[in-house]
Amino acid sequence: MIKKVLPLSLIVALRFFGLFIVLSVLSSYAKGLEGGTAFLAGIALGGYALTQAILQVPFGVMSDKIGRKKTLLLGLLLFAFGSFVAGIADNIYTLLIGRFLQGAGAIGSVVTAMIADQVREDERGHAMAIMGGIIALSFALAMIIGPIISGLYSVNTLFFITGILALTALVILFTAVPEPPHIEHHYSEDEAKIKEVFRDRDLVRMYITFLFHSSTMAIAFFIIPIVLNQKFDMSRMEYWKVYLPAVVFGILAMAPAAILGEKYGKGKEVFIASILFIIASFALMGFSSSFLLFAVGATFFFIGFNMFEPLLQSFVSKFAKVHQKGTALGVANTFAYIGIFLGGAIGGWIYGHYREEGVAIAVTLLSLFWIAWIVGMRNPALRENLFLSTDEFDENRLPNLKGVNGINDFYTNKTEGLIVIKYEKEQIDKERIKEILTKS
Repeated sequence: MIKKVLPLSLIVALRFFGLFIVLSVLSSYAKGLEGGTAFLAGIALGGYALTQAILQVPFGVMSDKIGRKKTLLLGLLLFAFGSFVAGIADNIYTLLIGRFLQGAGAIGSVVTAMIADQVREDERGHAMAIMGGIIALSFALAMIIGPIISGLYSVNTLFFITGILALTALVILFTAVPEPPHIEHHYSEDEAKIKEVFRDRDLVRMYITFLFHSSTMAIAFFIIPIVLNQKFDMSRMEYWKVYLPAVVFGILAMAPAAILGEKYGKGKEVFIASILFIIASFALMGFSSSFLLFAVGATFFFIGFNMFEPLLQSFVSKFAKVHQKGTALGVANTFAYIGIFLGGAIGGWIYGHYREEGVAIAVTLLSLFWIAWIVGMRNPALRENLFLSTDEFDENRLPNLKGVNGINDFYTNKTEGLIVIKYEKEQIDKERIKEILTKS
């Protein structure tokens, strides 16, 4: 499994590293460019997410239709081009164009869907955790390296590094990523339409969770560098003093969150605990006049934010049917990128009018609604996977499972000779499923 997951995880990690490396310094840098304001700096922070949001679902659908690799090629080329445009920017408007172009390479859901294609259903949580861990590592390195390189050279240099990393990801794509297995689906054309991924209430709850999760990230990365610079008079070279401990504790929080969510089926409880950390973080960052308490608040944010990371993509892939994975993950990531854009724009506007205190109050109100939304979500651990050999069971009898209460999805993995059934263990017994598929 590692050989299948690692190359794809590296591709998405290189791309995210390029996005993360500017986050820690971008708002204060953009605000200081010709034509820069607090609101436009917020747009620059989240601007790439607007085009990501617009193109995320089309990229997911395209990957389901023409193949994952071709879609990844297009996305990485667009991302590299946007990075170079942002690198040459000397005013806020050129920077915005570069950020919008970066977002046009909307490949997040495509990579996740490709990983889901490559691994078995029962290994998917582990695979997503590996990807989440590698992304978290890239996040940690970016938070520390970004302020140092921008302090020694410039923020423009960070964008050039990003473009080079995107081209490096292309090399990995065509030299190390295996071809996906041949999957035979059993669904009608109506079931493949985009509207179908909105029929599952748990998927919709996950979409909104993606929205809130990413919006709080954008808001945090808007206010942290500005407050460090304006309230505590810190230079970009010194930001690592806040980011380093925050990143370390954030990474340490991921493993127990993944174990509780995947192994013990406590995903909902992990989500609620994460939100409480986020509420506490903004209270400290918004109302504290002490640098130490502000730094503790930043650390709380990284803990709360990172606790979500190993579970978000995994839960969507568990709730979605196999032929909808690319589309469902595309929708989820669209909501995430809408959240980043809105978080940057609205966070910038609120800060411009009400400073960090107003931002903290707004995030608290949002988070309370978020908790109420999470409470109604079902536990994906109640869904089981059954793997049957095509040598022992009749795949031609699979249509008999349609309409059977408790059956969520089924398909045939032709490459491995397996019939895969996703079912609700509280509603149907696996022996009953075997009985339906037993060869005559």
